[in-house]
Amino acid sequence: MEGLVFFNALATRLLFLLHSLVGVWRVTEVKKEPRYWLLALLNLLLFLETALTLKFKRGRGYKWFSPAIFLYLISIVPSLWLLELHHETQYCSFQAEETSQNTSRKEASNQTLTSSEQTNGADDLIETAKVFVNNLSTVCEKVWTLGLHQTFLLMLIIGRWLLPIGGGITRDQLSQLLLMFVGTAADILEFTSETLEEQNVRNSPALVYAILVIWTWSMLQFPLDLAVQNVVCPVSVTESGFPSLFFCQYSADLWNIGISVFIQDGPFLVVRLILMTYFKVLNQMLVFFAAKNFLVVVLQLYRLVVLALAVRASLRSQSEAPKGEHRCRGQTSESGPSLRDWQSESKEGLAIPLRGSPVTSEDSRPTL
Repeated sequence: MEGLVFFNALATRLLFLLHSLVGVWRVTEVKKEPRYWLLALLNLLLFLETALTLKFKRGRGYKWFSPAIFLYLISIVPSLWLLELHHETQYCSFQAEETSQNTSRKEASNQTLTSSEQTNGADDLIETAKVFVNNLSTVCEKVWTLGLHQTFLLMLIIGRWLLPIGGGITRDQLSQLLLMFVGTAADILEFTSETLEEQNVRNSPALVYAILVIWTWSMLQFPLDLAVQNVVCPVSVTESGFPSLFFCQYSADLWNIGISVFIQDGPFLVVRLILMTYFKVLNQMLVFFAAKNFLVVVLQLYRLVVLALAVRASLRSQSEAPKGEHRCRGQTSESGPSLRDWQSESKEGLAIPLRGSPVTSEDSRPTL
């Protein structure tokens, strides 16, 4: 079992590393400057986290937070930023013709090269890899960027699934978290593809930066496990008043509401409303997802009010007892004596008649 945990921890981080390097390679291809390979140095943080986790945690995760997911975000998000800022507006159909022509020329040159020279198997493999990489580099830039966005979100979900479970989270809670991530990833992908494809948005660099900032902010929910972890409230918290009981009893629900309102649906709704009202960007999908974000925010606030009313009703029922019943400590009910009465009787050593019970003889008095 320990070997499987070790393997999953190492393999998942290796997938993160490879995907990050693909993003850096694509940036260097687009920018035509080798200095962008320096972005690969961000993966050193992931190397350090991997070594520390394997040594001190034996590959297992941490409670409430996943450092591997967070460092993966740090390594891949700058590459996606640069690709979006360099986004070209030409149609891919024009580039597809050029791609097919370039591919046919390269295949013809490779055939003449192989016919004139006899090479071994290793050289053939290297030449095939070069042709494959060259064909990938000729794919339309918009297709590459969208593909990196899609695989990025898939890697977050699959990586969180494969990473060993840390303390404080069960497999049932992990399954709930993954289902939440699937819906969240779909909304995030729709947000970026729907807004950044608009020509009016591309003509405003400040708006592009604002959308990328909101997109990056929404990614911070993936390393967190707080939305599914329930906290057992001690007895002292239930007696300390409304705020302590409310935040302790519904901590997971409050985190879920906070993430939805302040990290995802709330900011997405603001951006979409600005696009529709100020920049006059209107389309069917934009209106639909704006209405969806509005409904989610309203329903989350409604749930917050319902939870608050439930806690207040619970506190009111504890403080107000019905007539004929005494629920306060130190008092007895109609059914018999309380524990404090027995204790006071045993300390004095006398047979004191208990309130609400008939007078008994000394022999019938219980011995402690």
